[in-house]
Formats: sequence, structure tokens, C-alpha cells
Amino acid sequence: MPNLPRAILLDLDDTILSAFGQAPSQWQRVIAAHADHVAPHTPEQVIEAIQTYSRYLWADEGRHKDWRHRIGEARRHIVTEAFAELASSGGPAPPDRDVVHAIADRFNEIQEAELRMFPGSHETLDRLKELGVKLALVTNGAAAPQRKKVVRFALEHRFDHIQIEGEHGFGKPEEQAYLHAMGTLGVGPKETWMVGDNLEWEVVAPQRLGIFAIWYDGYGVGLPPDSTIRPDRIIRSLPELLEDAA
Repeated sequence: MPNLPRAILLDLDDTILSAFGQAPSQWQRVIAAHADHVAPHTPEQVIEAIQTYSRYLWADEGRHKDWRHRIGEARRHIVTEAFAELASSGGPAPPDRDVVHAIADRFNEIQEAELRMFPGSHETLDRLKELGVKLALVTNGAAAPQRKKVVRFALEHRFDHIQIEGEHGFGKPEEQAYLHAMGTLGVGPKETWMVGDNLEWEVVAPQRLGIFAIWYDGYGVGLPPDSTIRPDRIIRSLPELLEDAA
């Protein structure tokens, strides 16, 4: 395996699993089912307000760290604040709290039910292990839901080390997250790749440590036009990693 590293650290959501990239269509279905309750707002207005507040909430690392361990509460908070913003802009009063919570909870149900593997994920992981590459899953989030995904998608035996933020007490982009994973695998930064969809967590922070950082663009959106972040490599599917096994 002359062109592969000794170890690869991989993210979970929107890297191995297609998770949040499906959110726009999922919100459309949820709001359409509750159209009578959100009128006179149009579904488009409600969805835009939800997505705008969602981007605001998750953009800040402090808010992100606080809410990502309480995803159900976070979604209720997002929908509540979205309707509050619509009302403050001259719209009618928000729907009843029960309706707001029902909208958020239904989105959570659909989002979890429609989680799926990106094509070729299992096959790529299995082949990398066959080639002798050490693999670590390094994911943020609460212990129970992230561990549930690991079990549901048969990932436990495919990794030499599984590191869930809620189980270990630290997560990306803390240096300890990457150093602990590498220490467990017995490798150093120059022997390691990091693969993931988050430019800060899987590119900027690993690069500071000397890790080769691969940005996973699973939805083909490309780098933001104003981005100053430069991944060492960009891939759109995990099987592309195996090109280095040639």
C-alpha cells in the first residue's frame, strides 16, 4: 500500500452516513403536512425561517457544542425561534407550543428514519482494513444516538478505534480528539489522514497538527466561494480513497 497512510481518522455524519444533507426536502414534507397549522405563513416562508435560524445556531462553535448533545431539544428550539422571528417581522403569532414541538419532533423522526450509508462506504472500509490501514471513527455528538448509528450500520467491527465525543468527554476541533485517536492507533500525524465534511473540524484543526486533511464533499457543493481554507485533497465519495492503493 505505497500510497496509503498507516492510519485514517474518519468522521461519521455526512461522511460515512448521509445525514443532514437531506434536511431541505425533509423540512418541506414536514411543513406541508402541517400547512393548516402554520397558515397564513406559506410553507416556503416557514422553511426559510427554520433554515436561517438553524444556520445561525450551528455556525458558532460554542452554541454548536452546547446543543449537539441535545439534538431533540435543539430542533424544538430552532422551530420555536423561527416562528418567533416570523412574528417579530410583522407576521401573526406563532402556532401553539404543541404544534411547534410536533413539527420539530416529526422532522427528527424522518431524519433518523432516512439515515443511509453513502454508496461504497462499507466496501471502502473493508478494503482499507484488508490493506492494513488502521481506522478510527472520530465523531462528535451525544453518546447514545451516535452509538446507535454505529450499531445500526454495522460499523463496530470495521474500526480499530471508535471515539464518540459523548463517551470520551472531548471532541473535534479540540486537539485532544485527534491526538487521542492517533495515540490509540499508535501513529503520528505524518502517518495519518483525516477525512470528513466539516472544514473546521476535519481540515483546519487536523492540518495544524500536521495531519493530511481530506475534505469530503459528498453532496458536490464545492468549497464556499469566499473560503480561505485549503484541504490537502477533496473527494466526493469514499471509494476515491482506494485510488491511492494502486
